[in-house]
Amino acid sequence: MSARRVAVTGLGPVSPIGTGRAAFAEALLAGRGGLRPVTAFDTTGFQIHHGCEVQDFDPETWLERLDPAETGRAAAFAIAAARLALADAGLDPADLRDEAVLIALGTSDTEAREEDRLAVESAVAGPSGIEAATALRYTGGLAVQVARDLALSSAEPLDVAAACAAGNHAIAYGLDAIRLGHADIALCGGADSFSRRMFASFHRVGTLAPDACRPFDTDRAGTVVGEGAGVLVLEALDHAEARGARVIGELIGAASNCDGLHPVAPDSASVAECIRLALKDAGLEPSDVDAICAHGTGTPVNDVNEARSIRSVFGESLPPVVAVKPMLGHAMGASSALGAIAAAVALDAQFLPPTVNHRRTDPACGVDCVPGTGRAAKLRVVENHGFGFGGSNAVVLIGQAER
Repeated sequence: MSARRVAVTGLGPVSPIGTGRAAFAEALLAGRGGLRPVTAFDTTGFQIHHGCEVQDFDPETWLERLDPAETGRAAAFAIAAARLALADAGLDPADLRDEAVLIALGTSDTEAREEDRLAVESAVAGPSGIEAATALRYTGGLAVQVARDLALSSAEPLDVAAACAAGNHAIAYGLDAIRLGHADIALCGGADSFSRRMFASFHRVGTLAPDACRPFDTDRAGTVVGEGAGVLVLEALDHAEARGARVIGELIGAASNCDGLHPVAPDSASVAECIRLALKDAGLEPSDVDAICAHGTGTPVNDVNEARSIRSVFGESLPPVVAVKPMLGHAMGASSALGAIAAAVALDAQFLPPTVNHRRTDPACGVDCVPGTGRAAKLRVVENHGFGFGGSNAVVLIGQAER
């Protein structure tokens, strides 16, 4: 039996540069960043005071069945992103109640902001000092809460905990489920929330940029903490065509691996192998890829390792390598899901978003990162990268529906 083709029919971003496909795409292609002073907590005592937070997010706007007071920020992001993606796909949640639906969501910390509250409440008064609402917001998987709020009791919920590669892992899981006939529609992506613990951890190990994230730049000095959610509606192509859906693109390949060689530094050989496996899964050659949406953290070691991995697969015929974290921040488990949405937006617009803040390319990286200003491009296939702590790697390939 041949595998079914998988269409991308809906995009649901909740991000520091915009919520919803239209706002996100407009800001992304124009190169408008979401870097602002941190408001989630008091940054007094830190040397760095900026991040990329989602602005003006009201859970009550998005939650229909769950109590906003008992729902964590990451779960509310995920629910909002799922509703946005379904609306973009022309689907109502009620339309899915008799369908074979998968909900797969990646995360790094799930409800990291509630961890902050738990730490404070338990430190002040011990376990008895933990507020019931805090515990309720902290518990419960993201996918389950999305299913509950959308009243999709028959959907298969799956949370993927794979650090900063989690969003791509979830998308790859959806691809396999639809190909093999286990689902007709999948809501896939990732979500994470901004927290003091994550900010302090990155600050403590010296990986936060003092001014701005500058991937592949000679003067890069770190990343910027972000948050948000990204959900894509994946759908069997024949299913999408039967209901007359607009097809944004096609998910044509994915791969993941894990080398476990180092807690934080990606292994170039393993990353390169993951790229090769994704190309093999899609039945493509490196020359078929027109652009790469990089992991692009802006840290000195990671950018060189990623560029080295790309070069080992593509040789000297490198496609443009765009990094969106300077605009979005590093949204942890949501980062590669938002990257996949950025790749789909670029394909749909036939326009490469810029790598903002870039001034001078590091010769050790040597990639065309579309610095400063985006540009029109003929795009048939875009590759999206997600690499996480512990050597967790995931790569997905999105192409035009008609190839």
